[in-house]
Amino acid sequence: MDTGYAKLTVCFDPPFWICLYERGTAQAWEVCKIVFGAEPADAQVYAYLLENWRKLPFSPPVKGAPITEAKVNPKRRQREIKKALSAPAIGTKAQQAWKLQQTEGKAARRQRTKEERQAEAERKYALRQEKRKEKHRGH
Repeated sequence: MDTGYAKLTVCFDPPFWICLYERGTAQAWEVCKIVFGAEPADAQVYAYLLENWRKLPFSPPVKGAPITEAKVNPKRRQREIKKALSAPAIGTKAQQAWKLQQTEGKAARRQRTKEERQAEAERKYALRQEKRKEKHRGH
């Protein structure tokens, strides 16, 4: 049986409050970013998730084992936290997955606008050719 997990993280990313919602299995995991304006209450977040669960735009599945938390000595954990805070942050896996989703969306948007631009150029060219032929019909 394949077990999964879900994790919700609410954080302040000035000027907005965002929720990073992660879900995953042993093979892959996905992430979704939900933007709230003001600081949401727990009840608001829960109600939003219940209402919009099926409509959430999750990222494409990222292969890899999900993060599992093992029992760690509190002193060791404190040292690890201190070390992590002193080092420059490059983002969590959820933030990296969200950035991947953004770049894929950006590439798709660029491709779509390029095709639209080409179709418009072809339409204008055909119109010009038609006008040229109309001018020469009488001669």
